[in-house]
Amino acid sequence: MSRKAVILSGGLGTRLKPFTDAIPKPLLPIGEKAILEIQIERLVNCGFKEIILATNYKSRYIENFFGDGSRYGMKLTISKEDKPLGTAGPIKLLENILVEPFLVMNGDVLSLVDFDRIYQFALAQPSDLTVGIKKIIMPYAFGNIFFDGERVTKIEEKPDLVTYALAGIYIMKPGILEKIPSNTYFGIDKLIQSMLAANELISKYEINDFWLDIGSVDDYEKAQQEYMNFA
Repeated sequence: MSRKAVILSGGLGTRLKPFTDAIPKPLLPIGEKAILEIQIERLVNCGFKEIILATNYKSRYIENFFGDGSRYGMKLTISKEDKPLGTAGPIKLLENILVEPFLVMNGDVLSLVDFDRIYQFALAQPSDLTVGIKKIIMPYAFGNIFFDGERVTKIEEKPDLVTYALAGIYIMKPGILEKIPSNTYFGIDKLIQSMLAANELISKYEINDFWLDIGSVDDYEKAQQEYMNFA
């Protein structure tokens, strides 16, 4: 079985302007390598030998950058949507070749997660969809104050706020493609919501390794500083 991974690489990168005026977001450099290049090399190291780049914005830049993928030790396919299809719609275009369990990830995520481990975990689950999640800890900025009239009686430091975010890394089994409409703008968030509404099982895998979503200029600057320290 040749493990396949789909990297969603068609985003406009609006919040990363002016950087993305010239090149697509997945080709922005982190150190000496592009974001997408880092992702591909990590996937190959974890046993994924066939990678499909789902593109739209400035697709030719990505094609010219990677060629056929042979220099990375894998087979590379470029899939280009004719119109924006969201995050799940481009996966539907690949229905004929995604006949075995496959990985999907956003093209703006940097993570040191073991992709082989999450893949093996998902294979053992009875669900068609396993979502990677990441714990996000946000320090609470204010203390709570109690008073009686004008007299302060107590202060209480609030605990950190803890939430879990979708990490933009998924393992899908071929049966899930039946749940994605053809030629329609359809996001993975809508796919998850529709599955939950139908009471269908979705599994989760918590990522404890380095993870960063590069959605804004601040995130990009953070990635420049932090990724090289972890990698």
